[in-house]
Amino acid sequence: MVKSVTVPNKMWFGNTKLRLTFPDRWEIMHCLMNGHNEPEITSAQMEEAFDAPIGSPRLSVLAKGRSKVAIIFDDISRPTPVYLALPYILAELKEAGIPDSAIRFVCALGCHGAHTYQDFRKKLGDAVLDRFPVYNHNIYENCTYVGETSQGTRLSVNSEVMACDLKIGIGTVVAHPNTGFGGGGKIILPGVSAIDSIEHYHSLESKAWKEGKADIVGMGNYEKNPMARDFMEAANLAGLDFKVDFAVNGEGKACAVFCGRLEDEFKQAVKYATHHYACKIVPATDIVVVNTYAKGNEAVMGVLHGMAMLVEKGGNFVLIMDCPSGQVVHYLLSSFGKTVKGRRFQKLDFSLPWIKRMIVLCPQFEHAMAEWLAVPDAVWVKTWKEALEILKKDYPGAARVTIVPDGTTQYIVN
Repeated sequence: MVKSVTVPNKMWFGNTKLRLTFPDRWEIMHCLMNGHNEPEITSAQMEEAFDAPIGSPRLSVLAKGRSKVAIIFDDISRPTPVYLALPYILAELKEAGIPDSAIRFVCALGCHGAHTYQDFRKKLGDAVLDRFPVYNHNIYENCTYVGETSQGTRLSVNSEVMACDLKIGIGTVVAHPNTGFGGGGKIILPGVSAIDSIEHYHSLESKAWKEGKADIVGMGNYEKNPMARDFMEAANLAGLDFKVDFAVNGEGKACAVFCGRLEDEFKQAVKYATHHYACKIVPATDIVVVNTYAKGNEAVMGVLHGMAMLVEKGGNFVLIMDCPSGQVVHYLLSSFGKTVKGRRFQKLDFSLPWIKRMIVLCPQFEHAMAEWLAVPDAVWVKTWKEALEILKKDYPGAARVTIVPDGTTQYIVN
C-alpha cells in the first residue's frame, strides 16, 4: 500500500500536477498557507476593483489628456495573470480616448534575462501581441536618471517608460525573501531600473544584516524593510500613476486584486498578504518536501523554507524544482563562468547540521545554476521515484513527512 498527494507543477508550462507517493507506514502532513484554498477571483470582483480604485480616480479619468501610455508588467518568474487585468485596463483607456497607437508594453525584467515571443504570449495573450508593441527592459542601456532616494539609490529608469505621461504597473503581491513582500513599487525598482540602481537597492539588505537588523528584512518583514521603502520611493520618483496587484492561492490562481494609487492599493495588498501567505511549522518533521511552483525558475527561495521547517529535530529535505525553461538568468546574482560572476554573486553554503540529506528533484539540471542554489552536498535526481528510493533507505521504518505546496510564495510565522 502507498499514500499519494499531488502538488502544482510547471506554472506557465501546462500547469500540471505532480503525484508524489509514499510508503503507507509514513505519516503525511501538509504545511498550507492560510489562503491556500481561497477561490479564484471572479469577473465581478475584477469589475468592482476597477470601478472603485483604491485612493485614486478611475483609470479612465486619470488617462484623460494623456498622450503616451506605458503598461509595465512583471516577467514570467512571477505568477501574475497579466492577461486578466488587461481587458479592464484597455477598456478604461479606450473610454479616455487613448488610441492603440499611444500604448506600449514594457516587461519589468529587473536583472532577469530577456523574454521571447512565447513568454509574452503566456503573460499577455495573443490578442495583445497582435495589437501592441511589447518590449524587454534593458538594464545596461537607455535608462534616464530621475533622482535619488532617501537611502542613496541613484535611480535611472527605462527611457521608454519615462517618455510616457501615463505609467501603469501590473504585478502580484507574494511573500519575498528580501523585501518582505513583492509587488508594489518593485515594478519600477528593480523592474525597469538600470543595473547600478538595482545594485545599490540590493545592497540595502546586506547593510541591514551588517547593522544587526536582520529582523527587518526577509520573508514577511515589510514595515521597516529598507528595500521596500526604497522601491516605493523609486516608483514615486518615476511617476507611476496606477498600480494593479494580484494575490494568488495555493494553486497559483489569482484570488484577490488591488488597484489604484500605489501607496494606498499596496497598503491594502500587504495587509491581505500578511495573513494570506502565512503558515506555521509542522512540528516533529523527519522529511520536508518543498515544492517550488509560482516562482519555479527561482527555486532557491524554496531552500529557505525547507531550512526553517527542519530546525526543530533535523531530517531530510527534498526540493522540487521542475521548470522546463530552467532557472532564471539573474545578471546581478548569477554565475556566468567558473571565475566570472554577477556583481553581487555570493558563494553561499546551505549545508546545515540539521539537514541530514538534501535531495534536489530537478529534471532540468543545470551545472552553472547549482552554484547559485548553494547546496554543495545535495543529491540531484530527475524523478520522484529516484528521490523516494533514497528516502526509504534513510527511513526504513516510520517517518513524519511534511509537504509544502509552494515554498516560493508562503512564509513561516511563529
